[in-house]
Amino acid sequence: MEDDNRNQAGEGAPAELSAEALARGRAVLAQQPFSVLLGAQLHALSPGAVELHLPLTEKLLQQYGFAHGGVVSYMADNALTYAGGSAMQAPVVTSEFKINYLRPAQGERLIARARAVHVGQSQSVCACEVFTVKDGTEKLCALAQGTIVRLSLPKET
Repeated sequence: MEDDNRNQAGEGAPAELSAEALARGRAVLAQQPFSVLLGAQLHALSPGAVELHLPLTEKLLQQYGFAHGGVVSYMADNALTYAGGSAMQAPVVTSEFKINYLRPAQGERLIARARAVHVGQSQSVCACEVFTVKDGTEKLCALAQGTIVRLSLPKET
């Protein structure tokens, strides 16, 4: 696989392309019932880079008052996939990802920021940082890395 230099996370992308990409990305998020159920919000999207937000409600916490690990993992997974898909400009799915939980996610919101690190013809390797926001202060709570692969969809007739 060759790196086609689209791994610069959209640096220098015209604002109208970013606005168009964000609108398309929000439409995709709205088609994901689980994302809608959780209340995820696409805050920023450019080729190879994304920022997702999620308000932390009581229903997303575990018994100790932290965001459930599955919720933090969801944020990383979805952000990684947006970063890879926007870099490859193709429908994609997550092939694999790994997450390190660094501290309990306590606060009002989660923010996941992901970027494509390497972009090839059939897959992208992406990295993600998940932050918790409490009283306006961000703290890193998880790191993730994943492989995002191009999805071959059947042609419509």
